[in-house]
Amino acid sequence: MTVRVVVADDDALLRAGVALVLGSEDGIEVVGEAADGLQAVELCRATTPDVVLMDVRMPGIDGVEATRRIVAERRATRVLVLTTFHHDDYVWGALRAGAAGFLLKRASPERLIDAVQTLAAGESVLDPAVTRDLVGQIVAAGPGRDRPGPTDPRLARLTAREREVLRQVAEGHSNAQIAGQFLLAESTVKTHVKRILAKIDARDRAQAVAIAYQSGLMASEGDAFGAGD
Repeated sequence: MTVRVVVADDDALLRAGVALVLGSEDGIEVVGEAADGLQAVELCRATTPDVVLMDVRMPGIDGVEATRRIVAERRATRVLVLTTFHHDDYVWGALRAGAAGFLLKRASPERLIDAVQTLAAGESVLDPAVTRDLVGQIVAAGPGRDRPGPTDPRLARLTAREREVLRQVAEGHSNAQIAGQFLLAESTVKTHVKRILAKIDARDRAQAVAIAYQSGLMASEGDAFGAGD
């Protein structure tokens, strides 16, 4: 099945380059390009893409608001945020708006193609470099108006082990990396992640990351892994 993609970026040269890379891959079709957030929303209505590559800093409505509208109108469309900066407050907003992942713009063509295919398959893409900086921002800021502390009732549904696995997911670690760190089988980690998504009502790993940040989990003291299992 061909993956239908919309590329949204106000940099015409970058937008054309991304479209060229993706369009050259068998199984991917670029069905439209947008220079701002509003055009991206309108293109999604007209072309019903599977994946949108979304710049977050655009004129008019930015990529965060465009993501919110696209996800609200067409939940089957997956949004991959492209950012130039490791330290980008827009990424947090895009996650809350429903983005399914984020990637640095300087990613290799192979990584970009893989990310599109991964999102189209229903999975998430979380660039580790961006995730590490995002975690740092949350921890440094501490609980605040948008990050109320670890009192979210969804967290109460998790065991201590599941909370620790969620922290690892929110830091951008893959199932294989989590398994290696805690000497578990990768299949065990996959089971933990599935249970976590179900318990906190998250549609995918990206939304689980947003919940982990918003709840204050990433700024709280860690539970001992294995406690309360």
